Parts: sequence; structure tokens; C-alpha cells
Amino acid sequence: MEMLHYDFMQRAFCAGGLIALLASALGVYLLLRRQALMADMLSHVSLAGIAGGAYFQVNPTMTGFLVAVCGAVVVEYLRRAYRTYSEISVAIIMVGGLSLSVILMSLNKSINISFSSYLFGSVVAVNRTELIIMLATAVIGALFFYFLRRPLYLISFDEETARTNGIPVPWISLGFSILTGMIVAAAMPIVGVLLVSSLIVLPASLAIRISPSFSAAIFISMGIGLLGVFTGLTASYELSTPPGGTIAFVLLTFLVIGITVKKTIHKLGAKARMTAKQAEMPVTRHRATRAEEWSNP
Repeated sequence: MEMLHYDFMQRAFCAGGLIALLASALGVYLLLRRQALMADMLSHVSLAGIAGGAYFQVNPTMTGFLVAVCGAVVVEYLRRAYRTYSEISVAIIMVGGLSLSVILMSLNKSINISFSSYLFGSVVAVNRTELIIMLATAVIGALFFYFLRRPLYLISFDEETARTNGIPVPWISLGFSILTGMIVAAAMPIVGVLLVSSLIVLPASLAIRISPSFSAAIFISMGIGLLGVFTGLTASYELSTPPGGTIAFVLLTFLVIGITVKKTIHKLGAKARMTAKQAEMPVTRHRATRAEEWSNP
């Protein structure tokens, strides 16, 4: 393909593939833990780090990454403090991150224009440093999910049961939150702050809806995410549209089509079963009548 002859498109497909696989797998765990909004919240926290890095003339990518990780730690602490109302932690951190980013951006108006790439994503402009960060995050995430897949599975469904089985729930949850912050910060160059949750939530939403098991949901989500990113990048190149928005729209289209097909198949199956039952009823009645006749000669 012509677009793969360009170095920036090669980096875009490499970075998009890495994050798509990792973010899609993460999304399944987040949905099962009822923490779908956590990705959106951490993206706003990461934006505050980027604004702070630009204001203090430090590498914005690194500061956004570090602040997102710190925000994930704070979220885990607040989630334990508000056990009954754990969603409060998301609201508190989101408000803090968004307000801080707005203040820092207003203090340095010269950076407002360059922030559009962080808001909406610019995967075709991924540099070498960002690609290295994505690769390191992908390796760490793969090792985390592989070695802790069983504890994560138990924690995702019932933390109390996992705790009674001797699993160190607080430490694993903390590591999971930190990894979530790392993945969100690494995904920002691809889809941006405003759309980062789409790369995490949409593939997992469809996978959970159509998969027969937990393991299948992980692999199906990764496949959907990878296909969505590659399709979105190709469409973005051909149509000259923003990559982040195009990827998010493609993933949303996959979700709508997948749910529609699932419902259609379910309705057709139910109708076929009903028709089969109605076809068997006369035969059953006929057999019952013959049985009565034979019992009374």
C-alpha cells in the first residue's frame, strides 16, 4: 500500500497496533470492575501534566505520563476512602485535573494552538520518544496481564472473594490503577484526551456483548481494537480526516453493527425455536390421541 511507504505512517500503524491491543484488553477489566469512566478521568489528569510541562518548559509527554500515573495512585487511595461511593473518586480527580489544566493553559496562551493534537490526537505525528514510551508500556502491560491474569479475574468479579482466597487485593488494585494511567497517557497521542476512552471502552463493550467466555472477551476485544485502529488510520489517510476522531467513529460503528447483528440473530433464533415448537404440537396431540385410543380398545 502506498501509505506504508511513508515513515510517519509506519510509526502510526506500529504505535496504533501496540496501544490498540493493550487498551482493548484493559477495557474488559475496567468494564467488569465498573470503572469505565476511569480512563476518561485519567486522560484529563494527564492533560494537566501536559499543560504543566509546557508551562515549565519540560517535555510535555513525560510530564503527562508521570502525572497520569500519580493520578491513578490518588484514585486508588480515594476509592478505598469512599468504599460505599467509589465513583466519587473519579469525579474528584476529574474536576481537579481539568481545572488545573485550564488554569495552566490560561497562564501560557502560546501553547493553546499546539494543544489541539493532545485534545484530538495526532497519531501520524508520533515521534520516537512517544513510540518508545508506548513500546515500554505495552511490554509492562503484557507482563502484568500474563502473570496476574488469575488474580485479576477474581478481583474483577468479587474483591471480597479474592481477599478471602489470600490474594493481595490492595496491591494488585494499585498496580492495575497505575497500569491504567500508563496506558491512558500512552494512548493520548493516538486518539487524544477527548477520545481516549473510546479506544478502551468501545472494543471491550462489543466483546463482552458477543463473547461466550471471559478469555474469549479479551481476545475478541483485542481483535476489534486492532481492526478499528487500522481501519481508522486507513480511512483517515484516504479521506484526509483527523485520525483520532476517525478511529473512534469506526469503533463506534463496529459496536452498533455488532449489537444489531447480535439482536437480529437472537430474534431469528427465538422465532425459529417458536416455529419448531408450533410444528411439533399437532404431532404431539396426534400421538396423545392414538395413545388414548389404544388404551381403550
